[in-house]
Amino acid sequence: MDNQAVGKRVWEAVGGKNNVNSLVHCATRLRFKLKDESLAKTQELKNDPDVIQVVQSGGQYQVVIGSNVADVYQSIVDEQGLADHADTEEKSKNPLNRFIDIISSIFTPFLGAMAAAGILKGFLSLAIVLGWLTVDTGAYQILYAAADGVFTFLPVMLAFTAAKKFKANQFLSVAIAMALVYPAITELAGAGGAVDFFSLPVILSPSGYTSSVIPIILAVWVQSKFEPLVKKVIPQFLQMIFVPMIVLLVMVPLTFLVLGPIGTVIGNGLGSLFNSIYGFSPLVAGFIMGALWQVFVMFGMHWGFVPIMFLNIEQYGFDVLMPMLLPAILAQGGAALAVAVRTKDAKLRSLGISSMITSLFGITEPTVYGVTLPLKKPFIVACLSGGIGGAMIGFAGVKAFSSGLVSLLTIPTFISTNEAVESSVMMAVIATAVSFILAFVGTLIIGFDESAQDENLEGNKQTTAGDSIGTARHNLKSPLSGKVLPLSEVPDKVFSSGAMGKGIAIEPENGDLLAPADGVITTIFPTGHAVGITTTDGIELLMHIGMDTVELEGRGFEVFVKQGDTVHTGDLLVRFDIDTIKKAGYSVITPIVVTNTDHFADVLEFDQEEIIASEDFLAIVK
Repeated sequence: MDNQAVGKRVWEAVGGKNNVNSLVHCATRLRFKLKDESLAKTQELKNDPDVIQVVQSGGQYQVVIGSNVADVYQSIVDEQGLADHADTEEKSKNPLNRFIDIISSIFTPFLGAMAAAGILKGFLSLAIVLGWLTVDTGAYQILYAAADGVFTFLPVMLAFTAAKKFKANQFLSVAIAMALVYPAITELAGAGGAVDFFSLPVILSPSGYTSSVIPIILAVWVQSKFEPLVKKVIPQFLQMIFVPMIVLLVMVPLTFLVLGPIGTVIGNGLGSLFNSIYGFSPLVAGFIMGALWQVFVMFGMHWGFVPIMFLNIEQYGFDVLMPMLLPAILAQGGAALAVAVRTKDAKLRSLGISSMITSLFGITEPTVYGVTLPLKKPFIVACLSGGIGGAMIGFAGVKAFSSGLVSLLTIPTFISTNEAVESSVMMAVIATAVSFILAFVGTLIIGFDESAQDENLEGNKQTTAGDSIGTARHNLKSPLSGKVLPLSEVPDKVFSSGAMGKGIAIEPENGDLLAPADGVITTIFPTGHAVGITTTDGIELLMHIGMDTVELEGRGFEVFVKQGDTVHTGDLLVRFDIDTIKKAGYSVITPIVVTNTDHFADVLEFDQEEIIASEDFLAIVK
């Protein structure tokens, strides 16, 4: 793969610098925040052989590349000069999407270091249990410092990434974090004595703020609001010295006195909430997390659980959530391997094997988006298998003693240096193997449909899985609710003959015409009776409300868009009065045709007699 060429294609497809607010990456995805997602050439990206999938979730436009995503990301950064690319976040983003975006932006940059440290910590625990090392040797102490330092000084890493997200001075944020984990402060907390700041009591937990998560994030957010205020009152020539000094003088005591305790309460509350659910039924909790984890990942909701894992380790010294996820991840690999064994398509077989291998190391995007999810049944089988394994792990009470990217390599993190290799750890291995085998065997038995097209589409039974991977299809949403008619029944030869293009007609039951896809309004008659739209995938649609309704000269029509407007799926385009049209003696049958049909391999209808607005009604095959 030519990373530079891939990066250039992706950058151009998302709209370039005029459409990109920010770009980060995780283990497999380029995560864009775009000014207008409708301007991105989504179908072009999906057709790119070096792009696994495109996911629009949590306010992010995510391009799934695979394990070499970091190289592609770097090529874009170098080519476009994005080292300090600003993030102009949309204030209109809903709270859930903003929360997911904040968490992912803060935690993603150091997940690699966190995963490496967690795995190393796990292997050191295993070495102690097996007698290969003792805790008093220099080798152990140095290696343990490498492993545990990340967790001990976690607030420092969080401060750096949070400051970038909240647009605060990163070095001042790090200075605040360093004050929180300063050894003398940690010793005061461990001693348990009373601490005050000019007679104001300071509340410190026994471990201080080492390994803490919420307090420093909260502190940096407040800093990002306070720092600009200070700059407004300090003359420009004095700002270099006095702004940092005032920020530190205010923020460090404020964090110890107010923000830290508040953050600790919030963190303890989140951890207690999950553990209350876990305490109610570890088996049920394990099944739910194991079965739904990949669904959470698809929609970006998994980031909401990341702080809970850190908080559990900070508060209790262990986490019960992370082990439940291992079967969910490996089950997808088992299903992918079964697809590779069963399919006759060479490309799909190769993809199944390679993605199974990546899943062993915790990278499931190639597996899910490239193999199991497109084939549907393997994905469902893998989710259920992951649920069974998760339930077994929950029932056994398996714990993780450090955090990291969940994979086979994290199993040693389930071992405590204070105990022998517990039976619960063996249960984790058994449960993971069970999930892998169940997903593999289940997929072999149940099979999968290698057809590229939906079962509801006509004339698609000969399409193979190989064709499905190489063929792009875009489903359009119905702009109307009502009775579906073939074009041949439209009382106008221009439409019924197919001269205008392929499509269908709808006899509407209400008068709201909605946008069938993201795109631009290319035609809008002043009378409102006809609307033309070009979608972001280049599909040109004409929606003609009724027959000969141009003669009404706009009576009974209310237009909500104008030519050149960018619209999104489901936007209201025109509202029309069915009674007015019928009383005037005109038919309300509305043909919807793809006027550039000859640009596509086919235009397929969904087999249905009635339809509701925003349901799939046409599939455009490229």
